[in-house]
Amino acid sequence: MKRIGLISDTHGYLDDAVFKYFADCDEIWHAGDFGAGVAEPLAAFKPLRGVYGNIDGKTIRAEFPEHLRFNCEGVDVWMTHIGGYPNRYAPQVKEEIYTKPPKLFVCGHSHILKVMFDEKIKCLHINPGAAGKSGWHKVRTLIRFCISEEKIHTLEVIELGNR
Repeated sequence: MKRIGLISDTHGYLDDAVFKYFADCDEIWHAGDFGAGVAEPLAAFKPLRGVYGNIDGKTIRAEFPEHLRFNCEGVDVWMTHIGGYPNRYAPQVKEEIYTKPPKLFVCGHSHILKVMFDEKIKCLHINPGAAGKSGWHKVRTLIRFCISEEKIHTLEVIELGNR
């Protein structure tokens, strides 16, 4: 079993509470728009997987890809920053998500917390919302969940407080 801490859209702000909420996690996944000074402390704390976002500069883009596809505990995972959501996928992912769908699709960008199952492609879509202070969201959010034996379970939404 893997316990995952999922975060996105930090935009250079990393709340100290993230370390408390992700203390029991095995990995941290960041769905883009890290901003300066976020990747290093997260990677020093736990194994970090991530993708770059539209605000990320050369340093983050050199370390993290635009799209990351991997297997976690038997679950095919695809993470990208700008991905859209069921029935409204972004143009850059639309063809592949319908022809080769993952079991778990993770994205950020919208600052909208969303967990939806796409019945058409049998895929769970997760956007953890935004954990940073930049943007139009009102509440900063994270998600924790587990993956084991090809199943995604024990999903929790965590509110960090107002932006």
